[in-house]
Amino acid sequence: MEGSSNSAHFLAAFLILFAFHFNSISAAGPAARKDNTEFIRTSCGTTIYPRLCFTSLSAHANVIQTSPRLLADTALSVTLSTARSTSSVMSNLLLSHGLKPREVVAMKDCVEELSDSVDQLRKAMGEMNQIKGSNFGLIMNDIQTWVSAALTYEDTCTDGFAGNTMDGKLKKAVRTRIVKIAHMTSNALALINSYASLHN
Repeated sequence: MEGSSNSAHFLAAFLILFAFHFNSISAAGPAARKDNTEFIRTSCGTTIYPRLCFTSLSAHANVIQTSPRLLADTALSVTLSTARSTSSVMSNLLLSHGLKPREVVAMKDCVEELSDSVDQLRKAMGEMNQIKGSNFGLIMNDIQTWVSAALTYEDTCTDGFAGNTMDGKLKKAVRTRIVKIAHMTSNALALINSYASLHN
């Protein structure tokens, strides 16, 4: 009986400690998530397109936490993923029947420019994982150059649909996607620049 009593007391103590630990985590969880979200909102306030910045990154608040590096890294990763999907959509649109010769030319140019943009973002993403204290400045300069180049390619693609090159429906569909990825790239570059400035 004594053994059973000790076991019962041990089990009761364990359950109390577990409940206390669980409640502590539950109480801290929402507060931490709120802090992470506010960090993203405040950081995005320094970008040109803060609303897009926040909506594209807030879902990753638990990963980003309040780290400027993780914020820049995640912004670049999300931008690269979106650029890849946009490039794929553009490639499929190029295969659509009924495109006018001018539209085909503009679409081909844009697909090529988006492919170049994806390459630049991919190189920048790879280098973000290589940053160390001793090589920070050198690698960061490369990253900033590549992301700037990606933005230039995207802007060039957008310019290709200016004027009456395309009909209204196709033009709107293309421009909406290209403008979004260009704005995301701009935001990523701004957050990368902010992160870099902390080490200057």
